[in-house]
Amino acid sequence: MKKQEFAIVDIETTGGNASGSRITEIAIIIHDGTTIIDRWESLVNPQKDIPLAIFALTGINNETVRDAPIFDDIAEKVLEMLSDRIFVAHNVNFDYSFVRHELERSGFKWTARKLCTVRATRKIKPGLGSYSLGNLCNSLNINIENRHRAGGDADATTILFSRLLEWDIDGEMEKMIKKTSQDQRLPPNLPPADFEQLPEKPGVYYFYDQAKKVVYVGKAVNIKKRVASHFTGHNINPQRQNFLKDIYSISFEVCATELMALLLECNEIKKLWPTHNRALKRFEPKYGLYQYEARSGYKYLVLGKLSKNQMCIEVFNSEYDGIRLLRSLIEQFEIDYRFCKYGSLGEGEVLTQPDLTNLPEVEHHNQQLENAIHFFLQNRPSFAIMDKGRSADERSCIWVEKGHFYGMGYFASDLAFVEASEVKDYVTPYRSNQYIMQLIYSYAEKYPGKVKK
Repeated sequence: MKKQEFAIVDIETTGGNASGSRITEIAIIIHDGTTIIDRWESLVNPQKDIPLAIFALTGINNETVRDAPIFDDIAEKVLEMLSDRIFVAHNVNFDYSFVRHELERSGFKWTARKLCTVRATRKIKPGLGSYSLGNLCNSLNINIENRHRAGGDADATTILFSRLLEWDIDGEMEKMIKKTSQDQRLPPNLPPADFEQLPEKPGVYYFYDQAKKVVYVGKAVNIKKRVASHFTGHNINPQRQNFLKDIYSISFEVCATELMALLLECNEIKKLWPTHNRALKRFEPKYGLYQYEARSGYKYLVLGKLSKNQMCIEVFNSEYDGIRLLRSLIEQFEIDYRFCKYGSLGEGEVLTQPDLTNLPEVEHHNQQLENAIHFFLQNRPSFAIMDKGRSADERSCIWVEKGHFYGMGYFASDLAFVEASEVKDYVTPYRSNQYIMQLIYSYAEKYPGKVKK
């Protein structure tokens, strides 16, 4: 460690993410592993208004930075002090993202190895109540002046850094700054043990916030590799920064196949509705196929928006899918098109007949419509997908009943079934939706040998 030099950095900013905020103050202290060899700090004109909340926290307002240099004017000085040195900060990814982004705006390409004093303190002094800079200074008897100013916080971080060097009898910091170290990429609040325990197998993983609430659910063919990909790259948008800041722990569930991981992910997102999941939330069914009877005694098939208070025959993600099924039933069972309607009924709206001439006989028409519904419901397929298990002594099964995902589970590999439906005794029930069934049908079509009807 003493053969290397460290740039200990603290910044104040106009906001919480580098893409939409700017630096208002920066302090850089150069440490050679033994002592401080240089120190520099400067206010920075962010060329935008400083919010009142930031002024209340830091004491820096528009007047404070009115005559300060803009970042372009100090970019070369900043680059000179950071070059060929390890970038050290408390919650390092925050400061690093801002400094790198500001240097890029000024035309300089720069990267550095990083060392986070939050993560280092967690390793060297585990079990403390809080690892925020202020609380660490209180618990470790570090004097801190000018709190929430770049110079004061940088001085405190430097004292903490020096103490960590003394206490680090196991060489934890040396391991952390290696280029291949996972600590270079992990979120500041995530214990390395949570990442190290992850298996390189298919399954679902869960990110938790400080209150132990699930904030993200994902699926993977290789859980460890996929989780690591969340923490790589230089992404400065606020969603990414808030996402990483919220991760305090990880858990996982191994699945036998990627398909089972996909199905579990869909159900867990539906059940937990995590803050940072967006993609699969789109696959909520929006339309339903309904049956109504008008005052005239004629029965209607109506495709409309889903209603919580009405039972429907089938649900659809899109209106197009519903219309396609409705048209096929009309043609196959010769249902008079006048008794089929697209679009939802308004409250209190009554079904009306557009044309009263040459109407079919009521009982015959209603029977045809009932036949169509019965045919659709009874001919939805029931089948099992038998596949490999999580280990050599088990197999996996997915059961579809009458066109809907019923559940999935595992059974001993030496167990034989007479009927495919017997697998129901070994599955855990889950919710079904059209997106899930698209995944299952696609898999069944690709691997017909695994389907047992």
